[in-house]
Amino acid sequence: MTAESPAPVRRAVSLVPSLTEAVAVTAPGLLAGATDWCSHPADLDVVRVGGTKNPDVAAVIGLAPDLVIANEEENRPADLEALRSAGLRVLVTEVRSLPQAFRELERVLVEGCGLDRPGWLDAAEAAWAQVRPVGPRRTAVVPVWRRPWMALGRDTFAGDLLFRLGVDHVFAAHAERYPRFDPAGVEGADLVVLPDEPYRFTAEDGPEAFPSLPAVLVDGRHLTWYGPSLTAAASALRTSLNPS
Repeated sequence: MTAESPAPVRRAVSLVPSLTEAVAVTAPGLLAGATDWCSHPADLDVVRVGGTKNPDVAAVIGLAPDLVIANEEENRPADLEALRSAGLRVLVTEVRSLPQAFRELERVLVEGCGLDRPGWLDAAEAAWAQVRPVGPRRTAVVPVWRRPWMALGRDTFAGDLLFRLGVDHVFAAHAERYPRFDPAGVEGADLVVLPDEPYRFTAEDGPEAFPSLPAVLVDGRHLTWYGPSLTAAASALRTSLNPS
């Protein structure tokens, strides 16, 4: 983590889709660049600078931003160090739980960008403060990738959201944050939760690998993004996890 400078930010580049949306919704026009994976807001019109794992460092430098917004999980240290070496100010976030997400969103927007705290952030905190598990707790396996199969493990933002909604997951105590696994060897789960990102699981692609478990499909943005989508995520995920 680096200390934020009080210098005004007039141009920013975001290398994190969730934070791209957070900045763009809060201060339209502030972003000069974003990754190819920054899909929200849908009408975002900025220079694209490659992927989160392979950004075009020269393109970012060429945009001459006052601030580059990054994340310790989504972006590679070597790329961030190259940006710092070019004299750019880089703010690196860490988001592994809902409370941490709220703190980091305020740090990025208020301390980092010098913006007023947005109303949507207050609304998101209020929405999640009211969340209570419905019914008995369940235990799920939560795949995030296929070929190879990978799932939520320890210490993840998505895992924390599910926990608050009454769903534990089988790899919560695993040594790895996103362990590989064999669907045929999963034990202790009574549910499989399949998000549509980062891997796009569908009704035809995913549930068949877990024939003995009921499967629910959830919006991956509501499960894994930290930003304006958090205002609706609790209600949307609860509906998906508890279909009538």
